[in-house]
This record gives sequence, structure tokens and C-alpha cells, in this order.
Amino acid sequence: MMLNIVFKSVFFRGAMSGCAVFMLPAILLAATPQWGSFLTPFAADSLWNARPIQPVLGIDVIPKSSYFPAVSAGAFSTGVFLSQITDGPGVVRGLPGKQGVWDPDTETFKPQITIAHWPASVAAATGSDGHADIVDSASGIIHSFWQLKQENGGWTAAQYAWTRLNGRGWGDPAHYFQGARAAAVPTSAGLVRKHEIDDGQPIYRHALAMSLTFNGLSPTSTYIFPATSADTNAATTNTGSIPMGALLMLPPDYNTAQIANPALRKIAETLKVYGAYVVDRNHGTPFAIYVENGSNFNLHAGGWNNAVATELDRIRLNLRQVVSENGWVDGNGQSFVPTKALNLLSMRGPWQGLKGPASGVFDTWAQALVFPKTERPVVQTNTTSRGLNAVLWAKPKAGGIYRVSVKATGGALLRIQLRNKAGAWLYDSGQLQNGQHTQLTWPADDARVMLEATSGVGEASSVSAELIMDASK
Repeated sequence: MMLNIVFKSVFFRGAMSGCAVFMLPAILLAATPQWGSFLTPFAADSLWNARPIQPVLGIDVIPKSSYFPAVSAGAFSTGVFLSQITDGPGVVRGLPGKQGVWDPDTETFKPQITIAHWPASVAAATGSDGHADIVDSASGIIHSFWQLKQENGGWTAAQYAWTRLNGRGWGDPAHYFQGARAAAVPTSAGLVRKHEIDDGQPIYRHALAMSLTFNGLSPTSTYIFPATSADTNAATTNTGSIPMGALLMLPPDYNTAQIANPALRKIAETLKVYGAYVVDRNHGTPFAIYVENGSNFNLHAGGWNNAVATELDRIRLNLRQVVSENGWVDGNGQSFVPTKALNLLSMRGPWQGLKGPASGVFDTWAQALVFPKTERPVVQTNTTSRGLNAVLWAKPKAGGIYRVSVKATGGALLRIQLRNKAGAWLYDSGQLQNGQHTQLTWPADDARVMLEATSGVGEASSVSAELIMDASK
């Protein structure tokens, strides 16, 4: 996912050095938002809606590049479109000459994606990324597209992913890709929205979404928590020091009083309190913060504004990665502790038939293996270990205590086994039914997950599981 905004270049000297601990200023909260809604997506304790307490800032500076930093809507930003229950379905097919629409959750190309309610107002961003997010409040899903395009009376796209409107706003190790940004988040996450720009508030009440260019992004730690992905060639093309998923902030003593442009001052104040997460990569812009398309937000209204450009570069010089903090406050002002103890196990395929036809199919929206009605039990196996995706910060650890719990409908069953690379058996849960759980000590770093699913009989059935590390152990 790339951004290419052409601006003039400027060079400055000087930068902060060393780490420092800062106290956050108090925030006067307006009426509590309706979390998990079109206007305020995600849960109150989503890291998008939370702010760190006493963040410790690192020393790495975002380097200069070909253009000035940017805060803008436009060809490489995105639009957010609310569907209504009365909207008819929309069908999105693969790009011409391609296998279909890439679904990173199922790790397959789909011939087409059918969205139950497709707003007539949908308009993809005109840049090569072609971003657009559709919010379906009825199903509670944000549908996120990459390279979406309308042509010959139909829609095509290169990639589709989704996330829950009331969820974390980030991928988890099981459902590791939940949006069209490189960090696996929807393009609406962290977006400066139309309704927020002139809302009378001194700051945006959420973290912002930011991209860096190649010389700012790290080739070694390509992404960190809470991101679950980075550009596929990040390790060979990035040359900087800041990973995808990093939270960048301005120090609380950063002087915003001197910023004459009120729109930019509001951005800077937000960067002091909530910061911005790095979620994508662009071409040649030191940093770009995304604004919703159609918002009429323009820091250079009336022509190039040297004062704005100079201030943006001053912000670049002072932005730093948060390397630690002393806690978090959610959108309701409550303290909480973000957890990495998230589900590790997906039911994605490939599945093979062991008894009866391999009729069960992984459904990304259900996050389950779904069987049609059958009069005889169908048994399927998945021996590829692809259900255990290798998210860098969430790999199972030998000796760690893990809890396995099963959710099933229609009488379906699930059996979980572990083997090492040599094929030796390390663990067997036996068949588990809906609501059952078990606990295991992870036996080895190279353990491979083998799944065996059995359908119910006489009705449609489904099965899924959670594998979560017991953080208390």
C-alpha cells in the first residue's frame, strides 16, 4: 500500500536526543461516545481510543525524504461509507487477469466477495491503493478493500479483509489480517473523520493513522505489537529504524501555541496526547497522516503554505516512538492493561476429508469451520499447522501454559494434537464439544498443530476454538 504526495523539500538541523519521561496533560472529555459505531469505531479500550500514561520516548528521528510531511485526504487516503439495511448486495470480483480477490484470512483467492449491503455512495480513492471502507452496522463489520475499482458496471479489487466494528481495531494472531493497510488494520482506523474536523474540540479523541516511507521504516523488526503484519518486502526494502505498529508522539512540552493554522494545531495537540500509529508505507513522504476523503480538509488551502510546511517539518523532527509507558487510559477515562494474550488458533484451511466428503469450509465471517447438513458424520483434518499463524510477538513458547476452548454448533467436535518436526506426538486433547476446554503446557518451540473436526448429524454445524496463553502463569 503506497502513498505518493508531491511536496517541496526543505532541510533543517537539530533533533532531540535521549529518552525522556513525560506527564500527559489532563483531557476534558465531552459526552461519552457511542463506542463501536460508525462515528466512533472500536471498543473504548481499543488502542485506537486509548492514551498512554507517562510515555517514555525513544531517540530515533523520522528522516527527511523527497517531500514534506503531509496531513491530508486525497488519492491515497480513504473514504468511509455507512451501509443501510435497505441497501442491496454488492459483488466484488478479482482484478482482470487475476485469480480472484485475495482474502488473507483464508489465505485463498476468492472468485468474488459478496457484501450484503453495498451503499450507492461508495467511491474508492483514486490512487493506486484504491482504498475504501464500508461500515455495516447491522452485522457489526467493517469491510476494507485494497485496489477497489468500479469499471464496466461492476466492482473489482485486489484484496479484501474485515474487522469487527466494536472490536480492537487491530488483528490478532488467529485473525491476523483485518484490513487493507499494510499493518493489517482497516483504512478507517485512526482516520481523521469528517465529523471531527470542526467539532469544537481541541484534539481528536483517538490515535491517528500514519505512514512512513522506506527510509523511516525498519527492515529488521518489521512490525511490533499491536500490528500483525508489514509490507511483504519490508525486510529487503526498508532502511530505517521504526517498525510498523509503532506509536509515535510529540513530547507534552512541544510548543503548539506558535502554530497559526488551527487545523494543524489540533493535529499537533492530538500527537501530544494520543499519538499516531504507523500502519502503512508510502513513497517519499517522511510521514503522512490520513484524513477522510470528502472532508475538505486542506492545510494548503489557497496555495502552498510555507508556514505549514515548516511546522510539519518541525513536527517530524520532534516525533518519537513510545518505547514504554506507565499504563493506559481507555476512551471512558478508565485505566486498563492491553493484553497480548489473544487467540492464536484459526480454523483456516486447507482441510482434507478423513471420513466422508470434505464438505466443511472455513468461513472468515464466522471464524469457524462450517459444515452443511449431513446424515452421517464428516471428519476432516488439517495437518498444515496454518491455523497457527506465525505472528512475531505471539509465537507459542515452550513451557507456557495455554488454555484450549471449543465453540461448536449442531453437535460438531474438535480434536487438537501437537507433533514436533520429526513427527513425534506431543499432545492430544481428545474430542472436545461445545463449551469444553482443556489446559496444556506447550511442549516445544517447533510444535505443529494438527486439527481434526467432526461434523454434527442431521443439521448444519460449525466448530471453532481458542488457544490462549494463560498470562497469569
